Formats: sequence, structure tokens, C-alpha cells
Amino acid sequence: MEERLEKQLAFALEIDKEKNIFRQTSLSGHGRKENDAEHAWHMAIMAYLLREYANEKVDIAKVMLMCLIHDIVEIDAGDTYAYDDKSLQTQKEREECAKERIFSLLPDDQKQELVALFDEFEEYQTPEAKFAHAMDNLQPIMLNNSNGGSDWMEHGVSAEKVYGRQRKTRLGSEKLFEVIDCIIQENIKRGSLK
Repeated sequence: MEERLEKQLAFALEIDKEKNIFRQTSLSGHGRKENDAEHAWHMAIMAYLLREYANEKVDIAKVMLMCLIHDIVEIDAGDTYAYDDKSLQTQKEREECAKERIFSLLPDDQKQELVALFDEFEEYQTPEAKFAHAMDNLQPIMLNNSNGGSDWMEHGVSAEKVYGRQRKTRLGSEKLFEVIDCIIQENIKRGSLK
């Protein structure tokens, strides 16, 4: 087998491990915790469906690819819960090491392409990165809301913390931030958020 194809297949097999990284978010209907691959797939489909609500015109294929690759680094770095202040302090360093190892499995040109896309997502500057982040914020909130806010209650999360994370959603979509605001307010009223 030629070296390029061998590298591509090695990467494809490696990213299968993303299915074993479980998040703190439960599936809708009080299901088990979702894994990173399910989260990424769900975000990518949502991005396509909700693209009309992006604040700016976006390259939706690019947004979808960002959604699909943004958590691959968690194969090595592990999932960092959005409201775990201690783990958040080391997240960037852990993910940088993981990014280098995992994307280095690819041929150089594809490594550079995906690293650039990953970095663009992390830098939060382009319309595509902002909208992809809006999906990353909306998707778990939708699932948590469908379960009566049980994930927030399990971790004792406050409305202030949720708003802190969600305020950036409006950079990608004002309309979807309105939806998130309604969800947060509903969960404050029912006591799911402190």
C-alpha cells in the first residue's frame, strides 16, 4: 500500500477512538452520556439545518468540518467539562499536545489543512468559527433541557456559569442566543439552575 493511503487509513482508524470519549451531557430522553463522535455528528447536522440563523454568511461545509474535527484532540486530552474550572486551566496545553500527535498521523498537506481548521475554530475570529461555536454551545444545552436540566443539577451548575459560556453564542447567531436565553430562563424557573 502506498504511504499516503496508509497514513490516511491510520488516521481514520485512530479517530474511531473518539467514540470512546464520553461527555457530561446525557442523550435526550435521559439516555446514557453521549460520546464525542455523537456530539460532533449532531453539531454538524445542526449547523447545516440552522445555517440561516448565522449572523454572517458562512461556508457551511467548512463549519460542518470544524464541528466534526473540533473534539478529535479529546482522544488524548480527555473531555473537559465546560463548567470544571480546574480542568479548564490545563485544557489548552493538553489539547495542543494531542493535536500534534493525532494530526501528525496524516500526510503533511492534510495535517496542515486540518490543524489550520482546528486552530481557526479555537481562535473564534471567522464567521465560520463563531457559528461552529454556536453549535457547540447550543447542542448540549438542547440535550440538557430535554432532560429537565439534570446534567446541571448533577454538577450544581449556576445560571451565571451557563450564561458566561453562552454569551459568546451571540457572536455566531443572535437568533440562537435568544433560544438559549429562553432555555436558561426556563431552567432557572424550574430550579434546574441555581
